[in-house]
Amino acid sequence: MSATTGRVTAVLGPTNTGKTHYAIDRMLGHRTGVIGLPLRLLAREVYDRIVALRGPSVVALVTGEERIVPDRTQYWVCTVEAMPLEIGADFVAIDEIQLCADPDRGHVFTDRLLRARGLVETLFLGAETMRPAIAGLVPGVSFLKRERFSTLTYTGSKKISRMPPRSAIVGFSVENVYAIAELIRRQKGGCAVVMGALSPRTRNAQVALYQNGDVDYLVATDAIGMGLNLDIKHIAFSATAKFDGRRMRALYPQELAQIAGRAGRHTENGTFGVTGEARPFDEEIIEAIENHQFAPVRKLMWRNHALDFGTVDRLIRSLEEHTSNEWLTRARDADDVLALKALVDMAEVRDRLTSPKRVQLLWDVCRIPDFRGSSDSDHAGLLARIFEYLCGRGLGGGRVPSDWIGKAVSRIDRTDGDIDAISKRLAFIRTWTYIAQRKGWVDDESHWRDETRAVEDRLSDALHARLTQRFVDRRTSVLLRRLKQKETLVAEVNDKGEVTVEGEFVGKLEGFRFRQDASTSPDEAKVMAQAAVQALKPEFHLRADRFYNAPDTEMDFTEQGGLMWGTTAVGKLIKGAEALRPSVEAFVDDEAGFEVVEKVRRRLQHFIDRKVAAQFEPLAAMSRDETLTGLARGFAFRLVEGLGVLPRDVVANDVKELDQEARGALRKHGVRFGQFTIFLPLLLKPSPTRLRLVLWSLWNGLDEFPESPPPGLVTIPNVVEVPKAHYTLAGYHPAGSRAIRIDMLERLADILRQKDSRAGFEATPDMLSITGMTLDQFGDLMAGLGYKGEKAERAKVKAAEPVAVLPAVDPDVPQNPIPEEVSVLAPVPEAEPVEPDAEPAAPEMESFYTFTWAPKPRNARPERGPRPQGERRDRPQGDRPQGERPQGERPQGERPQGERPQGDRPKSDRPKSDRPRGDKPQGDRGPRPQGDGKPYGKGDRGKGKGDRPDRNDSNKPRQFEARPQRADKPIDPDNPFAALLALKGKV
Repeated sequence: MSATTGRVTAVLGPTNTGKTHYAIDRMLGHRTGVIGLPLRLLAREVYDRIVALRGPSVVALVTGEERIVPDRTQYWVCTVEAMPLEIGADFVAIDEIQLCADPDRGHVFTDRLLRARGLVETLFLGAETMRPAIAGLVPGVSFLKRERFSTLTYTGSKKISRMPPRSAIVGFSVENVYAIAELIRRQKGGCAVVMGALSPRTRNAQVALYQNGDVDYLVATDAIGMGLNLDIKHIAFSATAKFDGRRMRALYPQELAQIAGRAGRHTENGTFGVTGEARPFDEEIIEAIENHQFAPVRKLMWRNHALDFGTVDRLIRSLEEHTSNEWLTRARDADDVLALKALVDMAEVRDRLTSPKRVQLLWDVCRIPDFRGSSDSDHAGLLARIFEYLCGRGLGGGRVPSDWIGKAVSRIDRTDGDIDAISKRLAFIRTWTYIAQRKGWVDDESHWRDETRAVEDRLSDALHARLTQRFVDRRTSVLLRRLKQKETLVAEVNDKGEVTVEGEFVGKLEGFRFRQDASTSPDEAKVMAQAAVQALKPEFHLRADRFYNAPDTEMDFTEQGGLMWGTTAVGKLIKGAEALRPSVEAFVDDEAGFEVVEKVRRRLQHFIDRKVAAQFEPLAAMSRDETLTGLARGFAFRLVEGLGVLPRDVVANDVKELDQEARGALRKHGVRFGQFTIFLPLLLKPSPTRLRLVLWSLWNGLDEFPESPPPGLVTIPNVVEVPKAHYTLAGYHPAGSRAIRIDMLERLADILRQKDSRAGFEATPDMLSITGMTLDQFGDLMAGLGYKGEKAERAKVKAAEPVAVLPAVDPDVPQNPIPEEVSVLAPVPEAEPVEPDAEPAAPEMESFYTFTWAPKPRNARPERGPRPQGERRDRPQGDRPQGERPQGERPQGERPQGERPQGDRPKSDRPKSDRPRGDKPQGDRGPRPQGDGKPYGKGDRGKGKGDRPDRNDSNKPRQFEARPQRADKPIDPDNPFAALLALKGKV
């Protein structure tokens, strides 16, 4: 653009004078135009405004990380650094021209001031402090001063807790902004957060929270001072100094005025002040801000634009060139110059600078901003690698590899983490977005532009969500605003039980109890609860009616006594007048009223009463049977008290007193008199067992109820710490390291009664099948039942080999005649020699147990003298005391012989005779062996021998004798086989 083309106007004045709006109107009055803005955020805002007026097909947006250029572009909205200077637009405008004095970016604005011109019109927008400098540097410029639409007043210092609504609190570091935002959330319900590092998408979403009235407070950095048009009534400074990239320094008065001027939009007056630890302003600064009077700018930052790319050294010298203009001063080395100097010191980079084109490429790479804020060495390393890729091999230009970009972008494309993590990823993706925007740097540029933009959008949305989640409490904000406005709060309950007040979630209705959200602050908890109760009163009644009419199938009890309606707890069981008649307690809030409480309680009582009646119907029928009298009725009462299961050793005396008629009457109700347990088999099913444990625990006042084992298990582990009564109620009998199911134990006992427990017996497959145990596990179980098991090994008997059936011999057919060439006198072939050291293969061994009755004494007995001769050694088991043993010692079972009750069995398993067995042994008591006195099974087998002794000769000792060698008879010479016999000893 020519420096002498078109009209040049400087539109100067304070904030809130409509300068940017004026420039947009002027640009749209021309055929083409370019406007340069200081921030990507502001560029996006202006782009959206122009698109709304002229449509997206004629408006371009060009920033370092974003490039939207339609084919029929007429109007270019750009950041100042990205402005196209050679397109010959009719109109050119530069906003915030006072940034020519900025130490970091000032040289860019100064370059645009000196060189950017429109063919018809050029506008410079900024503060009045730039008038002398513009007049001295731009010939023929005209000035247009605009006055502020509203007044600005200083109000002093205020605490954040007393900050008026529609206020913005300004901080100058991320940590300071977050701390203030957290304080406002606690005291005011929340705030929006605006920082220069935010993406436009995140910034716009945060601004929308504030502009829509969802929050009344905004916490921001000095980024709001650059043209963001917000509805702010008061600006409060939390600090008056900032870090400018080199050092901490106090803000200049014109910088304070730029930020404070955002208060009071259009014709509405605004105020400004300080808060927190910021010191109040001096009178001079207050007067300067209120009257918009500041010292003019005397020096503008400048850097030579005529760069020499002949060699890298000449490039650096051109960048360091000084100026003699009194209005200009050479800018300090910016980040791009520092990066250039760092890369030149790398040998691998310097070796590639073989042409001016390579030098210019290196300079373009160095201008990639350090969005990540990483260390200088990290940033320089990234630039060096990019430069290496772009140089390519040989003289041809290269590209940044797509797979390298893809891996980097995929690592960034994650929306998990906190605010800092997502903010860091946003900064990283800006680097790749910038690279993708450069023409010719990557393959498939449109793909990577879309990809990086999509990742930035996802991260922006995630960051907005995190900021809102952390710094905005919508409920408090809404409630406090409604209370101030004296409005009635609207509360609702949805079909999921979620309670909302003014559309905001405040808690959940679980059954008939309201659970307030745990994140509720103390300031709002009481207000929220009051508002929620208004919506919950009719809901309580509707829900109580629905619950009362619900079928029993929708209800259940837990193993800890809870009462459930679906997945919601609505009550619990409590101890009643009897074990089989528990009471209930309903979980209903007091606010629901007595009527709702009573309706829920009655329905729960009906449910548990029907459940008990159905599961324990055999007990109820037995208790109602008037034919049971005397001892039978008393024993039935004991069974009801035990909920259908009684250990036999506890009621042994009562069982002895029952005659056969009483037992028969009880058997009609399903009572089984087992060897170890008296029980009703129907009550051992999983459902009655589960309920029995709950009812027994309630009746005995346990704090923690034992839980029933999973259904279908024959044995379960026997934990010593668990009381024996818990196993009995669960339908199991402890024995050894495991507990066996009661009904299966009685089946096993029926089989054991048929065995000789004195002589010893082996475990049969039926025994192992009943218990579902291995042989070793079964041995441990038998030890717990009072049997002694001796383990041994023996040779495993293999099945006999099948005898081959020879075919029938036909007498008329000669069978294998001797060939003529074979002489019958030929010597017999020698057999293969047998190695003298070879041992026969070891036989395969198997383990087996021999069990004998050997119960442990129940109680320690006093020492006694020698037993008189002839006294019987096997005293009847029934004479032993039945006292209780200490917990942890498992019962060893009743001896299956002697004078004792034998237990009832199913008809299919019952012996032929039902008469009392008395003292008669129940096993096989045939004639005992007369050898060494050991019973069968403990002799040769016990030593691991596999050969079973012959029954007839078992008592006869084997006889051995030595005889002289039998004399050989002389060979009969007339024998036709004499020749062969003569060779017999030689073969």
